[in-house]
Amino acid sequence: MLAAVGPRLRALRTRRGVTLAQLAETTGISVSTLSRLESGGRRPTLELLLPLARAHQVPLDELVGAPATGDPRVHPRPIVRHGITFLPLTRRPGGLQAFKQILPPHTPAEPRQQTHEGHEWLYVLSGRVRLLLAEHDLLLTPGEVAEFDTRLPHAVANPDSQPAELLTLFGPQGERLHVRARPAAR
Repeated sequence: MLAAVGPRLRALRTRRGVTLAQLAETTGISVSTLSRLESGGRRPTLELLLPLARAHQVPLDELVGAPATGDPRVHPRPIVRHGITFLPLTRRPGGLQAFKQILPPHTPAEPRQQTHEGHEWLYVLSGRVRLLLAEHDLLLTPGEVAEFDTRLPHAVANPDSQPAELLTLFGPQGERLHVRARPAAR
């Protein structure tokens, strides 16, 4: 199993278009150690594989070729922040993250726009969602989708007396999601 780690590491790095020098800078592992790992001249250890898994945004199991667990289901554990419930729908560390969000009525009462690195996509499942995006103030209804760069000032709120539910995808810095949809006929 360990003999296949080197080729797997090289394939991941190559597929991502990353040089050994760039990977060394990201992980803190020397270029020569990375080269020896990929060629099989160095045995992989946990202290080397953990930063590589983070850098490549893959689970450690994928690096070592661990057998599948057999249960692909995600068992979400709710996270509550500022009254909003987030249900994680993905298990993979880093990379794209999917959540179901439940916004209680009138939450937040006074939405404040924020900015941060990344990209966001949201889909309204039920209720109505207010999206403040830069100078735009939009009201989204079930079935509507929004996509935006999170470096723009933005806030998401529920203006109604009923809960609102939405699916959200958060992309890390440098990853961009694409929505292919036609505008609604007016």
